[in-house]
Amino acid sequence: MIKNYKFKTKPYEHQLKALEKSWAQDTYALFMEMGTGKSKVLVDNIAMLYDRGAIKGALVVAPKGVYKNWDSIEFPVHMPEHIEYTKVLWEPTLTKKKQHELDTLFADDDKLKILIMNVEAFSTSKGLDFARSFLNIFVGRALIGIDESTTIKNPTAKRTKNILTIGDLAKYRRILTGSPVTKSPLDLYSQCDFLDPNHLGHQSYYSFRARYANMVDRNFGGRRVQIVGSYRRLGELSDLLDSFSYRVLKEECLDLPEKVFTKRFVELTKEQDKAYKQMKEMALAMLDDGKLMSTVNVMTQLMRLHQITCGHFKADDGTITHLKNNRIDTLMELLDETDGKVIIWANYVEDIKNIVESLKKAYGEASTVEYHGSVDPRVRQENIALFQEKKGPTRYFVGNAQTGGYGITLTAANTVIYYSNNYDLEKRLQSEDRAHRIGQTGSVTYVDLIAEKTIDERIVKSLRDKINIANEIMGEDIKDWI
Repeated sequence: MIKNYKFKTKPYEHQLKALEKSWAQDTYALFMEMGTGKSKVLVDNIAMLYDRGAIKGALVVAPKGVYKNWDSIEFPVHMPEHIEYTKVLWEPTLTKKKQHELDTLFADDDKLKILIMNVEAFSTSKGLDFARSFLNIFVGRALIGIDESTTIKNPTAKRTKNILTIGDLAKYRRILTGSPVTKSPLDLYSQCDFLDPNHLGHQSYYSFRARYANMVDRNFGGRRVQIVGSYRRLGELSDLLDSFSYRVLKEECLDLPEKVFTKRFVELTKEQDKAYKQMKEMALAMLDDGKLMSTVNVMTQLMRLHQITCGHFKADDGTITHLKNNRIDTLMELLDETDGKVIIWANYVEDIKNIVESLKKAYGEASTVEYHGSVDPRVRQENIALFQEKKGPTRYFVGNAQTGGYGITLTAANTVIYYSNNYDLEKRLQSEDRAHRIGQTGSVTYVDLIAEKTIDERIVKSLRDKINIANEIMGEDIKDWI
């Protein structure tokens, strides 16, 4: 069936191999590194099962920053032309229009029904109840796919428990992630338990932990606690995984394009949304502390809007005000799914400080180096050398494109994240080429963090379309930009 299947977009060799191994299996894990196209594999798998008559519906669950990509990109781009389907994106706020869309999933017709939900919705009874109602109409003839499945690695989390309760409502279950083990091998338990409790041979997390972890006693404030000291039998665990999973890294995929671009959405907080609307509508923002933020010209206004999406702004008196935001959390979730070394570009030094602090707190002092104008030139060179060491402890390079975008070589990384973008097209192109140059043997994945329905979207689109923003906005109405 695979060889003669009518794909809408041509699969790469590793995607064909993944489909050959997984498409007819009841349960399967796609451990495919970011940039290798695991989403396409799931879309094609859903189409094949529907063609076969094995399923009538599919529920795709993904993190908040990713799930809209399934609606706007993955299914429209990859779903074969001959498949008739109804696709609806879940939203917690039920307008009349959204309720009507959701109702179409229950229509009595022969179309494939697809529901796309964010994993956070399963922390609520509202989200769980709707997912259960949707799956129940298919009487087992459904598929559930959990994208970035490390989001259910915590066995005690409410959303994990809730997702596990609906697993049996679908005959076919898939998990997808680039890095199934983010902190420890114990991360695997809940992900694999969703597929099938028998896969790992343990009916509880604690028996699984007892098999693969060495526990040690520690005293905290006079209280005796057991913590993980080390791990054991990892070869045995790897053999178990091999029976129901496919693992592929970018370096193993020789036919991938040299550059792969994707995006991750960041939701504005109420505080950011308020400040952003004030700046957008009145050209200044008044925050609760009374500090005024004015605009002198178009570029200044764009910069202020952009700063707000990043979680801070510089007021007229020169002080920096921080806004509660989700950007760091989104970055950390993204890094949990990423293997290997990573370059993180940020436009503002304030962002770099926050990123470096968060990374060192999570991964240790040696994990991260920084590169910007405030760093001594000699230290900058040392930081490049530390990052380029193949087996060194330094995994993250954090800098801005103004200083680090030119002339340096950072080919140890094949993932580049733009936490925030510079407006200069040349700086963007140069910063992309720090990883993609002589010495790079694999494909490079570029991820843009984007606050939806803000200036972020326009900036990224213009840069990817190779438009110089400074030249572009001076010739058109600023309202078209903001």
